[in-house]
Parts: sequence; structure tokens; C-alpha cells
Amino acid sequence: MKFSELVKIRQSERKYLDKPVEKEKIGQCLETARLSPSANNSQPWKFVVVDDPELKEQLAGFADSMGMNRFTHQAPVIVAIVLEKMGIASTVGSVIKDKEYSLLDVGIAANQFCLQAADLGLGTCIIGWFDEKKVKELLQIPRNRRVPLLITLGYTDSPARKKIRKPLEVFSSRNRY
Repeated sequence: MKFSELVKIRQSERKYLDKPVEKEKIGQCLETARLSPSANNSQPWKFVVVDDPELKEQLAGFADSMGMNRFTHQAPVIVAIVLEKMGIASTVGSVIKDKEYSLLDVGIAANQFCLQAADLGLGTCIIGWFDEKKVKELLQIPRNRRVPLLITLGYTDSPARKKIRKPLEVFSSRNRY
């Protein structure tokens, strides 16, 4: 599939089929995320794949609150992205430039994971609303680490929705703001 077509079909899925995801496809998504660029090649991430049904259901419960993310219970896989320590150059650069390079890097890796999933016929949804403390306890993630994102992963039969986006002239300009 051409990249221009892929970005049109990738969407946040909130309805999943009761069908397991093949380990090979999960592996392809992880490999694509692994190849993501990062500041000074720091690769400040660890992807924790949760596909054990009981553990996944507990994890979904920590994302399902206040009416948000009920669909997480349907997804056969949830991936927790753990923010790992950056290399020294990236850490110093983040302080000097007052930019969270590690969060930018995690966003790029998450997006590449999701685009690969779409190319394999899988749906994803990147989630930022969840009880991070409970997620860390459940997955035995060290206390000095953060979990900025979860990604649901699974098969879906939802048709691609028409993307409603701001016009080019609203979100872009040339040479000046």
C-alpha cells in the first residue's frame, strides 16, 4: 500500500472484533516502532505488550473511567509504552532547549507502530487517559518510569471514516508565521 493511502485509512478505532492478533503481526509493529528515529538515537521507550486475557482486562479497567475508553475491553491487545531514560546528549539537550525530546520520540514511535498495524489490516487507538499508577503496579513497571501512552490493537471491521481536518492555509504558512 502506498504511504499516501495508508495515512488515509489509519484511524483511532474504538470497536474491535473478538479475534486474536497473530504474534508475527505484533512483532512487525514492534519492529517498525524500534526503527523509529529519536533524538541522538536515544530510543527512550519500552513497549509492554499485554495479550494475556485476564491481565489485559485488568489493564483495560484502568483506562475505562469517567465514561472514557470503554472500548479498551474489546481490544485483544493493549500495549503500554514506557518512557525510558534518554542518553546523556538528549538529556542535556532537553534541559538546554527546554524541550521534552523523549516525549516527542515516544510519539513518533507510537505513530509508526500504528501505521504498521494499519498496513497489516489491524486497528489501533492511542490512549492518554488512564490511571498510570495502577498500570505501573499491574505491569510491574519501576516507580521511576512513566507510562505516557497505551495503544489498543486488534482487528476491526469499521470502514475508514472521512477525515475532517483544518484546511492547509489554516495550519501552515510559508517563510513567516
